[in-house]
Amino acid sequence: MKVLITGGAGFIGSHLAERHLALGDEVYIIDDLSTGSIANIQHLKVHPQFTYHIDTIANTRLMAELVDLSDVIYHLAAAVGVRLILDSPVRTIETNIRCTEIVLSLAEIKRKRVLITSSSEVYGKTEQVPFREDDDLVLGATSKARWSYACSKAIDEFLAIAYWKERRVPTVIARLFNTVGPRQTGRYGMVIPNFVAQALTDSDIRVFGDGRQSRCFTHVNDAVDALIAIAAHPQANGQVYNVGGNHEITILELAGKIKEMTGSRSRIVLVPYDTAYEEGFEDMVRRVPDISKVQELTGYAPKVSLEQSLRSIIEDQRIQLRERGVLAGV
Repeated sequence: MKVLITGGAGFIGSHLAERHLALGDEVYIIDDLSTGSIANIQHLKVHPQFTYHIDTIANTRLMAELVDLSDVIYHLAAAVGVRLILDSPVRTIETNIRCTEIVLSLAEIKRKRVLITSSSEVYGKTEQVPFREDDDLVLGATSKARWSYACSKAIDEFLAIAYWKERRVPTVIARLFNTVGPRQTGRYGMVIPNFVAQALTDSDIRVFGDGRQSRCFTHVNDAVDALIAIAAHPQANGQVYNVGGNHEITILELAGKIKEMTGSRSRIVLVPYDTAYEEGFEDMVRRVPDISKVQELTGYAPKVSLEQSLRSIIEDQRIQLRERGVLAGV
């Protein structure tokens, strides 16, 4: 099978590429490295069935060629991270919507299968948990840049479903919840890489808000299992599937667990949202997925525990910090 991954040099995209190569598939990726990194795919570049392009999806001639070569397309390319979204709302909206339009329009020509990765962010300020795929979406005011990402991903979903219903392009949507693992960067506000780096360097572990907001974290290997299973299933066309973990933890508890696991001398400090982001910043209090729909379709069940996930991230961060000369050791 031939696979195209947009955003393939990103955290999740690189793991997905790695898995498909292990399955014997031919993998093409495209990434403009705006948030991805060549380091994520350095070990894949020598593989004879791996081809990468450092370019944008806006290069429609290249994209048309890649789509034509591929049997299935994973569209992961997107603006990511709260920090980036707040700093660059125009880029967020344009990147997410325009890129999805291009991928779907090209896929239509040859009726290629497309999996669109969406986000649990689309649930917005919904308070009823666990979140189900058919729940109403409750977004904040348009004056709050924080919700522009959620809105753009919701539009991506509407587009994908419309392409299936109206034009019979086989599309499916995976709503990813907090996905973590090696290679994830804290540069754009991802909580676990930031906490781990702070703990390993004995810096203050900065918990935004009161720390009572809760999340369910999924190891990237589990998320990749789900993406591949959903993309391959013929009954998934036009459907939305939550992909997430089943262990809820508050951010304050998470900080404490990371401090304990690293043996850190760090203090855990609370930082008001107004200081961390912007005045009037709004967050999701709980983010808990109902994963029964994807379980019924594919048998998906998270295998990697939170503790195992944290250990893999701690080891990855130790290596990175030593390479940068921040930590002693070899």
